[in-house]
Amino acid sequence: MNKLKVRRMLEEFFIEDIGDRDVTSDFLFPQDVDGELHFISKQSGIFCGTEIIREGYQLLDSSIKVEVHVQDGTAIHSGESIAAIKGPIVSLLKGERVILNLIQRMSGIATLTAQAVETLNHIETEICDTRKTTPGLRMFEKYAVQMGGGVNHRFGLYDAVMLKDNHIAFAGSILNAVETVRAKLGHMVKIEVETENEAQVKAAVLAGADCIMFDNRTPEEIRTLIQLVPSNITTEASGGIHLNNLAAYRESGVDYISLGALTHSATSLDISANVSIIQRRPNYESI
Repeated sequence: MNKLKVRRMLEEFFIEDIGDRDVTSDFLFPQDVDGELHFISKQSGIFCGTEIIREGYQLLDSSIKVEVHVQDGTAIHSGESIAAIKGPIVSLLKGERVILNLIQRMSGIATLTAQAVETLNHIETEICDTRKTTPGLRMFEKYAVQMGGGVNHRFGLYDAVMLKDNHIAFAGSILNAVETVRAKLGHMVKIEVETENEAQVKAAVLAGADCIMFDNRTPEEIRTLIQLVPSNITTEASGGIHLNNLAAYRESGVDYISLGALTHSATSLDISANVSIIQRRPNYESI
């Protein structure tokens, strides 16, 4: 993840949550009281969010010391210490909820992705995400997919062409749609065509699509349709695929299987934050 973007987004999240003050901690604790906060996993899964912890607390208070005990993409177990953060207790408490929410969300996505990769269990087919992400959190969620062993589909409407039924209907045919877009974009942007039947697959091949998606097709249908696709064209299965039926697509022959559920249906991993007071800092000005 880009650190500048991470810090910018964290700034926005802190402004949303803190506003201009924490009316609980600011008025309860003296400014010279230090504390220690531990993030503890309450579930087993795949952790994701080291930069959120480091950048978040450094953004709030540069005097805070952060020690992260695990790497992104590694397995953690219930009761395991994820990180220890020391510094002014007021700052620790101000950042706790935003940081905790993000690392729980990202770890949940990484965990679900790892489960999908394990369920598919096929070295020639990769699990990828979709654009079905939480607005504002796409960078974090797609990074979490990577940490779970998956790969990213397009990040937005700007980095790859995907021709769906409405686009094709407007253009009149798959061939017209591909040729029109390619003539205006040039050769550096890939074009994917969504297909549902044999005629559409043949048309996408004829048009020279870079990637052909088999949309809402059964594994048996894909095994038949993929015979029509040359090896230089990337293939993807999508639509109606989830953990319960994912294994059935293992031998379908596609290069990628995209799962919207990785980001729109992931359950946050349960992580707690335990805070303790260490001591008051000495006031050297009074000595």
